[in-house]
Amino acid sequence: MVAAIELYFDGDAQARLRRLWDALESAGVPSLREHTHRRHRPHLSLAVARRLDPEPVADAVRGLLPPDGLTVEFTTVGQFPGRVLWLGPTVRPDLLALHLAVHERLSAAGVEVAGVYRPGVWVPHCTVSQQVPWAGLARAVGLCLDALPITASLRSAAVVDHTRGLYRPID
Repeated sequence: MVAAIELYFDGDAQARLRRLWDALESAGVPSLREHTHRRHRPHLSLAVARRLDPEPVADAVRGLLPPDGLTVEFTTVGQFPGRVLWLGPTVRPDLLALHLAVHERLSAAGVEVAGVYRPGVWVPHCTVSQQVPWAGLARAVGLCLDALPITASLRSAAVVDHTRGLYRPID
């Protein structure tokens, strides 16, 4: 999966997450800082697909992010298969409502997304590493736990397609 609707954090939270990326890199754990094209921003993905056409997707979900943003608090560390390490926010009704609204609009527009991002299945998270070396796992989890909690305001969003190098802000 290489295309997504990503939510971005306020400056303070983004700086804290980038410092965590730096700490992971210093400990020999690859972070998103150095992953693939090296243009990743700390984010929370609402939907992911093999391909998303930026204009129709942005049009479909425009106006859903509250004007004052949405506050989340990262309080947990988790891991997905493939040694993907992430921070998880406390799940709140407003975050779930935003996620559901995005998927309702995407479905109405005929946009297919990955099953693990659909309502009722989605695990909200901010990925910090895509491939934690087994030997560095305990250290990586410790660095993540030391960084928590992180309160973040979700302030902006974009449709991104990393394979095609596309980035389309959502108004």
